[in-house]
Amino acid sequence: MTKRLILCDCSGSQPLDPEALTDATGLPCSKVHSALCTRETEAAVAALHEPDTIICCGQETRLFAELAEETGAGSPLFLDLRDRAGWSTEAEKPGAVIPKMSALIAEAQMGGTQAKTLDVISEGLCLILGAADVVLPAAAKLQDILGVTVLLSDTEEPPMSRGFDAIRGQLRSARGALGGFRITVDALQSLDVTGRNWTWSPPRDGGQSECDIILDLSGGHPLFPAPEKREGYLRADPKSPTAVADAILAASQLVGTFEKPLYVKTEPLLCAHSRARQTGCTRCLDVCPTGAILPDGDSVSIDPMICAGCGACASLCPSGAITYDAPPAESLFRRIQTLAKAYLDAGGTEPRLLVVDAHGAEMIRLAARFERGLPAAMIPLEVEALNTFGHAEILAARAAGFLDVSLLPGPSTDMEVQMREIALADAIAPGAARMLQASEPEAFCDELYAERTLPAPVETPQRPMGTRRQITRQAALALTPADTQLPLPEGAPYGAVLVNQDACTLCLSCVSLCPSGALGDNPDLPQLRFQEDACLQCGLCANVCPEDAITYEPRLNLAASALDQVVLHEEEPFACIECGSLFGVKSTVEKITEKLAGKHSMFGNPEAAKMIQMCDDCRVNAQFHQQNSPFAGKERPRVRTTEDYLSKRRDH
Repeated sequence: MTKRLILCDCSGSQPLDPEALTDATGLPCSKVHSALCTRETEAAVAALHEPDTIICCGQETRLFAELAEETGAGSPLFLDLRDRAGWSTEAEKPGAVIPKMSALIAEAQMGGTQAKTLDVISEGLCLILGAADVVLPAAAKLQDILGVTVLLSDTEEPPMSRGFDAIRGQLRSARGALGGFRITVDALQSLDVTGRNWTWSPPRDGGQSECDIILDLSGGHPLFPAPEKREGYLRADPKSPTAVADAILAASQLVGTFEKPLYVKTEPLLCAHSRARQTGCTRCLDVCPTGAILPDGDSVSIDPMICAGCGACASLCPSGAITYDAPPAESLFRRIQTLAKAYLDAGGTEPRLLVVDAHGAEMIRLAARFERGLPAAMIPLEVEALNTFGHAEILAARAAGFLDVSLLPGPSTDMEVQMREIALADAIAPGAARMLQASEPEAFCDELYAERTLPAPVETPQRPMGTRRQITRQAALALTPADTQLPLPEGAPYGAVLVNQDACTLCLSCVSLCPSGALGDNPDLPQLRFQEDACLQCGLCANVCPEDAITYEPRLNLAASALDQVVLHEEEPFACIECGSLFGVKSTVEKITEKLAGKHSMFGNPEAAKMIQMCDDCRVNAQFHQQNSPFAGKERPRVRTTEDYLSKRRDH
């Protein structure tokens, strides 16, 4: 059934053209209301009871959702046209924002993908750390809500309260997250509460316990990397009563069952971290802010309880072994392409993409209310985490028709990772993306409206599909002439393997360890083959090469030859001196013969030395028949028969 747009101009503060929207989107529109959230709530209730309704208001979603629940209406879709398009200095131009509104409506119809979650149970066992003068009042406030234990280290005087437990000692380590912290305490002393005077027990090292929440009021170094991203770990400056009070309030809410999103999914078989105890790619390990990623044999493992969902690992993973899954990466590519196609189909020109997270979405709302709002050609795209928008997504946006991509970082954005991805995208398509630096609405609008030279639009918009590597190549082909080799920054996940032919002995150790199959051999000839498109630049082949004959050249080869196997090094094979079959490398066999024949005890005589120049079958045969063969044993005894026994009996 066709969806219907319910329009409201918010007390006449934004221009809306229902006929133009219907023409651009093909969706019927209601009349333009002015106060659906106040004077016209009856019209809102009637609209909510209509099937396939889209409420074009983002500010009052909570009110309309409550009305739908109270009146038994279905859950409608909500769409913010006002802040992202209607409240703009360019919206007064007739038809200026219709293409953008069309794009936003098309994106809203896609719906969302439900993220996979894991239930986390917190029973409210809380450990409070810090000095007694701060910890004890905090424990008194929480003792009726949580199961509180205080860890003291600065007082000999035991707290005279049974509302919470108290221990003394030094915290050695803490691991885990909400609902599953594990702590180790040295010099641990528990409190003996029997008798008239309470006393501390003798200290012991290595005491271990578990808790659901850690409230750190010590004022020292945080217990975890990226402490603000560790769920269940609350940290406050003990000198700030407001910060302590906020932390106490937050701790009091952490009881019950919570849904922990599973932000990423992994494919260990694709991981290029390690092979045969040789380390290769460590990109995800190097950037994970919380320490959720650890080596696990040939691959890496991700602790979902610690993962904060920043998405940096998924953007940097060269093989696709780690992909973002909240929502899935493919849905992000579809949203990019849907926005571009709907905008262009509605007659829009020179579209630009603005990528934001929740922080950036609030900046858009403030800029719309207090400043000039977004330009008519600037289409906003809100993502869960900005670091999930890497070079592949930037290039996909450019290939879909966007002239450039602007990214507004938030407090949780890893700037180093994001700038690295922008640099890689710009190396493939110059001017593809930029990072905005604004921290308040006026400067934000100044950056958006500033005149700047934009790249030329793509001649034919493309919508590449597949893995992030495949999308990158397809997008690059749409933006760059074919048969081009684009130099890339150091550490890029695309490039060539270069082999020093004078040093390479064709031992093929690199082939056996290559995780992507980019390096291969020829079963019939001594050859080292290479398919550039498959190379991850992971470093494994260079690390395992015994001759240090391998180096890398970061580049993106758009020629068709990058999809084929090419020979990096080959030599003449050696013919077995007995049967003539080809085996090994001629130069290697000759070198071994020169070094061992007549000089090693196993090859001291000419007959033994000839075995070096034989294939496997002939070598075994020669060893078996040689004098003093290592395979030979004593002469086997004759088998005794019945006649032997009978003749022996007759002799007696």
